[in-house]
Amino acid sequence: MFEFQQYLGFLLFLTILTIGFWLMIFLVGFVHYWLGGAIMELIKEKRAKKDAE
Repeated sequence: MFEFQQYLGFLLFLTILTIGFWLMIFLVGFVHYWLGGAIMELIKEKRAKKDAE
């Protein structure tokens, strides 16, 4: 069975793993949002330039 030190190490491992997982999910969502906005702005600029000509 687990000793107390092993139990604390296991809880620390699970905590770090969980924090890393949610941070990865947040960053992936943020990057997709950022790239989507940048692409939309690029399309708007190209359309505005084309309409101005």
